[in-house]
Amino acid sequence: MHILLPPSEKKATGGDGPPLDLASLSFPELNPVRKRVLSALAKASRRADAPEILALPPGQADEALARNKALAKAPTLPVSRLYTGVLYDNLDLPDLDAEAAAAQLIVFSGLWGALRLTDRVPPYRLAMSVSLPPLGRLGTLWRPAMRKALRPDGDLVVDMRSGPYAAAWKAPQPAVAVRVFRERLAGGSPERAVVSHMAKATRGKIAHDLLKAGAAPRTPEELLKAVADLGHTVELNGANLDVILHD
Repeated sequence: MHILLPPSEKKATGGDGPPLDLASLSFPELNPVRKRVLSALAKASRRADAPEILALPPGQADEALARNKALAKAPTLPVSRLYTGVLYDNLDLPDLDAEAAAAQLIVFSGLWGALRLTDRVPPYRLAMSVSLPPLGRLGTLWRPAMRKALRPDGDLVVDMRSGPYAAAWKAPQPAVAVRVFRERLAGGSPERAVVSHMAKATRGKIAHDLLKAGAAPRTPEELLKAVADLGHTVELNGANLDVILHD
């Protein structure tokens, strides 16, 4: 089983390791595109309109741009410590077997393409939804290289990525996308709505629970049973595993 995760905008503030070494990263087939994106990001981050290009909120722009300008020489840290948002809080990596998590989790990134938890990179700011001059939309740029680099070899893919990251690589079958809904009673009838913030927390918790339990589903049906056995309310609807939250 491979679990695909998005990155988090919220990241550690700095690293404590040696500078970036692209040759050491997982999925070396992605390195030619990584070099192009690194170069373009460094140039874009020095432009007067960099906050607009990179879609940076005013209160975060200065720090984000400073990080992007220093990527070549900045200290690195492992991906397992880099991302600190809601999904990763609930993933709770320190509670998991490090070797199993590193083998089964793949984190997608607008800058690096895809990473393993053991890869060392510096903090950065670049979303997959950005159109980066002169390269264009990052999701489109990454797609051909991703097809060559990522080969699940028939293992089940559990896709917990958000839209722009999912668009950068379509996982081959067997694959299941995890969606999260909140169910409420309205006029005596149940109604479901997509949730965003709680979706991140729920995906992180399900990934944690699967890894903690040592689950090894090979099919969508086996995944459904595994997640249900872990106490979650789930349904299999086509290529989607729908998680239902109740008030």
